[in-house]
Formats: sequence, structure tokens, C-alpha cells
Amino acid sequence: MPRNVMILGCGRVGAMVAKALAAEGDDVIIIDRDADNFRRLNEAPNLHMLVADGTSSEELRRCGIEKVDAFISLTAQDTVNALAAQVAQLSFSIPAVICRINDPTRRAMYDELGLRTVSPPQVLTDLVLEALGT
Repeated sequence: MPRNVMILGCGRVGAMVAKALAAEGDDVIIIDRDADNFRRLNEAPNLHMLVADGTSSEELRRCGIEKVDAFISLTAQDTVNALAAQVAQLSFSIPAVICRINDPTRRAMYDELGLRTVSPPQVLTDLVLEALGT
């Protein structure tokens, strides 16, 4: 069954995740403060690009957050990702919230706050160690 997913941040990672989810048949809303970032995406009927501030409850509501099953915050800024994820989780009770956190020290703190985090440096470290066979 297709999911309704909202992604904050249309950088390289956000665009790749949006394209992958749309290709799987999910309905994806991707928001970014800079419309120029949408150049990374191709038009698709189930991919909706909106210019908005993902840390604002009013803006998220305008973008349709109340209808999503999952919220994924993938900007390059840890504090923006954490704030947006907390808004999605606490203000809108979105069942699945995922937050990109680059700083491993902050990641532990946000995990303790109940946010589900993904840390690209940690993922890359794990993959390198796996490739080395350690």
C-alpha cells in the first residue's frame, strides 16, 4: 500500500530519497526553502515540490502534513532537522519520523529525546569497516 511521505530538504540526499520513494509508488511531498533545489528532481505525478519552511507548524500544515504517514527531515543542518522532526512528532503525531543528524554527539542527545535518527557519517563508517571485513 502506498505511503504518504513528506521530506524536508531537497539536497542530494533528500532528492535521492524522494525519487526512490516515488519510484516505489509512494506519494511524496518534498519541501525546501529554495525552489532552485528542485532541479534535482524529475516531474512525476506522485512527487509534489513545495517551497516552505519545514520548521513552521503553519507552513507544514499548508503543505499537507496532517495527511502524511511519515516525515523525513534531511537538510544539511542538524538543528533544523531536529526541530522539524520534533514539530512533526509532537505537534502533528506523525507515526514515522526520521531525522538526519550529522554530528554523532548530537545524535545521541536527539535519540534520547525520542527522535529516530540517521547519521550519514556513522553509516559511512560502518560501511567502510564492513568493506574491510572488521
